[in-house]
Amino acid sequence: MEYLVKTRLGTVSVVVFGDQDKPALVTYPDLALNHISCFQGLFFCPEASSLLLHNFCIYHISPPGHELGAAPIGSDDLIPSVDDLADQIVEVLNFFGLGAVMCMGVTAGAYILTRFAMKDRRVLGLILVSPLCRPPSWTEWLLNKVMSNLLYFYGMCGLVKELLLKRYFSKEVRGSVVVLESDIVQACRRLLDERQSINVCRFLEAMNERPDLSEGLRKLHCRSLIFVGENSPFHSEALHMTSKLDRRYSALVEVQACGSVVTEEQPHAMLIPIEYFLMGYGFYRPTLSISPRSPLSPSCISPELLSPESMGLKLKPIKTRISL
Repeated sequence: MEYLVKTRLGTVSVVVFGDQDKPALVTYPDLALNHISCFQGLFFCPEASSLLLHNFCIYHISPPGHELGAAPIGSDDLIPSVDDLADQIVEVLNFFGLGAVMCMGVTAGAYILTRFAMKDRRVLGLILVSPLCRPPSWTEWLLNKVMSNLLYFYGMCGLVKELLLKRYFSKEVRGSVVVLESDIVQACRRLLDERQSINVCRFLEAMNERPDLSEGLRKLHCRSLIFVGENSPFHSEALHMTSKLDRRYSALVEVQACGSVVTEEQPHAMLIPIEYFLMGYGFYRPTLSISPRSPLSPSCISPELLSPESMGLKLKPIKTRISL
C-alpha cells in the first residue's frame, strides 16, 4: 500500500508491505531508482523474501520525486540538503508511529540512512549496500556535474542512462558488442525512462554537496552489515567506511563479479550474511518457532557473523573482511 506523507520538504511516497504490527525495516534506494528498480531482486528472491517479510513490515521510502508516476518538482523549490532528506525520514517514522527500526539502503540511500542513524537512536541496525560516507572525489564531483547538466538540458538521455548503469552494475551484466545486456539491466533501462529528469537532478545535486561522515562513524550506536560489489565504483568508499566503524559491531561482505546494486545483481549473495546478522536480534527464518512480532532487542552480536571461516565457507564466491 502506498502512503503519501506530508513533510516539511513536501510530500514523500512510502510503500508499505506487510503487517504493521511487526518490527519495521526501512529502505532507501540509490539515485534515480525506487523500491522496484533497487530492491525487487532481493525481495523476489524466495529465501530472502521469506526471511524479511516474515519478520518485518517493509517501509520503502522514495527520494523526493522518485516514486512511480511522480510529477516534476517545481524548479523554484529549494534543493534539499542531505540533512533535510535525513530529517524527512524522522517525519515519516513519526507519521507511522514507529519506534525501533532496521534500515537498508543502497549507495546514496545508504548515505542518507547512515546520516539518519547518527541523528536518531531508533535505528538498531544498518544493512548498507555499496555505501558512501565521504564527500565526492574530484572525479565523482565532475561526473555528477556533467550528469546534472545533461539532465537539465536533455533530460534522461541515452548518455545519462549509460552513466547511471555503469554506476549500478558490473560490466558482466551490462553486456558488450558481442554479449547482450542482462534482463535486470534492460529492466532498469526501461524504468529510468520513467524518471523525471529534474527530480533526479535535485537528488544528484544534494549528494554532490554531501559532508564527510567519517568522524562520526565510530560513535554510531547501532550494528552495521556492509555489502559491496567487487566492481563497484564505490568499492574504496565501503572499505573506508568499514575502517571507521567499530569493528566489534560491523562486518563487510565483498561480492565478487558484482557492481554497486548487489540487491539486484546478486541478491542471493546477501541471504546468509543477513540471516546471521538478524540472528543477533532474535530474528530467524519462518521455519523456526519465533514470534515475528517480537521487539527489536539485540543481544550480543552473533558469533557466526564475526567468524571469517564460517562466512568464507558459506559465501563463496564472496570475500569477507571481519576482525574479531
